[in-house]
Amino acid sequence: MKKGIIVLTVVMLIMGIFCIANKAYAEEKAIDDKTESKIVEIKDNALNSIEDYKAKYGSDTYGTVAYILNIVRIYSIPVCFLGIAVGAIHQYVIGIRKLDTLERGMAFIVTCVTLLIICQILPLAFAVFVKFGRG
Repeated sequence: MKKGIIVLTVVMLIMGIFCIANKAYAEEKAIDDKTESKIVEIKDNALNSIEDYKAKYGSDTYGTVAYILNIVRIYSIPVCFLGIAVGAIHQYVIGIRKLDTLERGMAFIVTCVTLLIICQILPLAFAVFVKFGRG
């Protein structure tokens, strides 16, 4: 009799824990409404921006490429500055201790500066080509 009561109590406790866990999980959302509205707003702004580029350049392909090049132009600045900082640390801090790796830092700095210049000039060259180059 005592064993039956103990088994019944343990089963009831396990079922209670699962019920509480399922109820708490069902009530909890992955993101709240404020975050969801911000994500939807960002998505709408991006779609509107792409549509503006498509209208400005007169073609879906040219507008999409111009939008992508603008995004690359914006995000290339912090990425390249971070790369320049890593190259400088590699050259001036690590390169002092290990002279065989001294040139790697300067090569990385030159690579990052070159990429920065290309990423900044490419959207301008594309705009000039599309506006004046095609008939």
